[in-house]
Amino acid sequence: MKKYLKLLRVEQWVKNLFVFVPLFFSGNITNIDLLSKSIFAFIIFSLAASVVYILNDYNDIEADSKHPEKRRRPLASGAISKSKALGILTGLIIIDIALVALAQLYFHESLWKFATIIGLYIVINIAYTFKLKHVPIIDIFIIALGFVLRVLAGGYITGIGISQWAILLTFVLALVLAIGKRRGELINAQVSGKTRKALDGYNVQFADIALSISVTLAIVCYLMFTLSPEVQARFHERVFYTVIFVVFAFLRYLQQTLVYNRTESPTKIVYRDRYIQVTLVLWVAAFLIQIYFKK
Repeated sequence: MKKYLKLLRVEQWVKNLFVFVPLFFSGNITNIDLLSKSIFAFIIFSLAASVVYILNDYNDIEADSKHPEKRRRPLASGAISKSKALGILTGLIIIDIALVALAQLYFHESLWKFATIIGLYIVINIAYTFKLKHVPIIDIFIIALGFVLRVLAGGYITGIGISQWAILLTFVLALVLAIGKRRGELINAQVSGKTRKALDGYNVQFADIALSISVTLAIVCYLMFTLSPEVQARFHERVFYTVIFVVFAFLRYLQQTLVYNRTESPTKIVYRDRYIQVTLVLWVAAFLIQIYFKK
């Protein structure tokens, strides 16, 4: 069972929590109807992401077999055959389509915008798998776009509007993670050799500069988000002070990236770094207090 969970990359599903962003920031987290819609979105998006992961692993078997960590993946190691992986991929697509149809019946409303986002996510990532991941700069932009699509999916299925600052913040935050991952791959490539063609368009100096610019943009976007009249009216003017947690989290991430070279897989930081975990918990708690104890 473990090898199939690895094939689906269930640990990467944490990225799909971004579909809850519109629900959380709208202050409707206790609305059972909207919460159930967001949960549906999370499940559907997670299965769609697994389709992309399987397709990517299938296409990268040869390259992954030469990578010090990726060679342990089920397809690269031979733990799961190609035919079985394709069968699972096909099954996931069928299940995803069925779940979208079920959600439409269950919620008694059209979800064509949400379904379009899911389809767009899969199409873009198919192009990424076979071509665009080998094109420097475009590759990290597509990764960042994937996070924006997650937020849009959460907004469309719940009918909650998303501010421009929130979309821009999501994009830049994802860009930070993508650049940090590329930098980690560059450091690893110095030891074991390059395993990704797109790395030819990067070097550590460029990655450091791009990462610094992206982190600065992310902090500025979050600052503008908290200062926007609609956000301060929805929560409280004290929401501005949550910037402290954001700045600390980014500095910790930069430390892990630039000092310890531990960010080839950004999700591992979320699972392993206690400082970032505590900061995220405090940030969420601070927002919950702003939302539900506004006075």
